[in-house]
Amino acid sequence: MRARSASITDLPISPDEDRERRFRMYLYMMLVRVACLGIFFVVPGWWKVLPAIVAVLIPYFAVVVANVSTHAVGEVRQAPNALPPGPSAASGAAGDEGRR
Repeated sequence: MRARSASITDLPISPDEDRERRFRMYLYMMLVRVACLGIFFVVPGWWKVLPAIVAVLIPYFAVVVANVSTHAVGEVRQAPNALPPGPSAASGAAGDEGRR
């Protein structure tokens, strides 16, 4: 059976698209926070506690979600049909030490 060749769809998301996705997610969460602040002034009684809690906690989650990147620094992707890496110089030197 023939091995599957590399495809353009195997490429990871570009850093620009990743940054835009994270920015949009942060923006949506901050819009939810603003809505909670607005609801806080409309809702009567002890129901004010719920939007207040969400408005206080959502910035933490927004920052955590915005900082999670799908673009890993230093990640080396290998094509599915690429050969495995050859022996390194370090492993050859270790084998010579064993013979001495």
